[in-house]
Amino acid sequence: MAQQDPNSLPENPLKKHFHRLGGHRAERFSELVPGVLVCVTIALATTFIADHYGGPVMLYALLFGISLHFLSLEGPCLPGVEFASRTILRIGVALLGVRITIAQISELGLGPIVTVIIGVTLTILLGYLVARMLGLTKEMGLLTGGSVAICGASAALALSAAMPRHENHERDTILTVVAVTALSTMAMVTYPLIVSVLGLSDDQAGVFLGGTIHDVAQVVGAGYIISQHTGDVSTFVKLLRVAMLVPAVMCFIFIYRQQRQAENAAGGKVPMLPTFLVGFIVIVIINSFGLIPQVAVEGFTEVSRWCLVTAIAGLGIKTSFQKLAVVGWKPIILMLIETAFLLLLVLGFILIGGVGS
Repeated sequence: MAQQDPNSLPENPLKKHFHRLGGHRAERFSELVPGVLVCVTIALATTFIADHYGGPVMLYALLFGISLHFLSLEGPCLPGVEFASRTILRIGVALLGVRITIAQISELGLGPIVTVIIGVTLTILLGYLVARMLGLTKEMGLLTGGSVAICGASAALALSAAMPRHENHERDTILTVVAVTALSTMAMVTYPLIVSVLGLSDDQAGVFLGGTIHDVAQVVGAGYIISQHTGDVSTFVKLLRVAMLVPAVMCFIFIYRQQRQAENAAGGKVPMLPTFLVGFIVIVIINSFGLIPQVAVEGFTEVSRWCLVTAIAGLGIKTSFQKLAVVGWKPIILMLIETAFLLLLVLGFILIGGVGS
């Protein structure tokens, strides 16, 4: 019986499939490397500057990225920049859940919880209404209101990822991040002076700072300037605002799903429940049961920060100063109004409602 040539044997279809899949992944990886490396390099450089000379690392990453906008026009960096500004962003947002536990939220008591829920809800609604009055889009009002009400740049990135993409999507996101970061830095410096002038107690000061300053880092900085206890309270209140990211994103999804159904539009994909939101919730639950060691919590927190800075660098690269200049001053006025409203609302709860007393 003649032996069959081994080279003539039919190739295993499953093996052929995995070989083709592996080749595709290798090709995809090589496409992403240049752009991702640029974004990571910007994150490293801006983190070094912020750590050694002070200032908001998110804003530095944005400005560095915008200065390299030409890389997003064409060339090998484009796929990696897109990957950093979308996929790495979602990873960073999901890992924010490692900062929060259900026990931390319950320890705050009913007063701060009610203050945060009402503050977040009314600030987002105000953003929507004022944006329409100023002739801005509904998307801009919701995005800026959510970023001011919840957790600054991180919320802007998360909410933007949950919203349908449109022509000015990246531009609006970048403008929101720049403005809210600048306002948060100003608040970190000026709000402790308000605490001193009003003679607030450490608990009241913690609720005030945690309930009004936009970014987590600035809340921590302002809180521990006053006292250790104020810093602890302000951090917990701020993390409660971060936890509001979950219902806010879900509401955004519902709003746009209903809008698409009403308009019966074929274009503009309505996002399903985002994977990063599911990851955020799962991590919060796991962390609440104490299953994540403290060392891992610190490690994941650092990874989240690096992911967000890298993603912001990618968003910056995709944005030009010309696009930002077209928008004008109306979004800045909008965010100033939202910030002032949140400030007065939280102070009202503290001075009139007795929250934190």
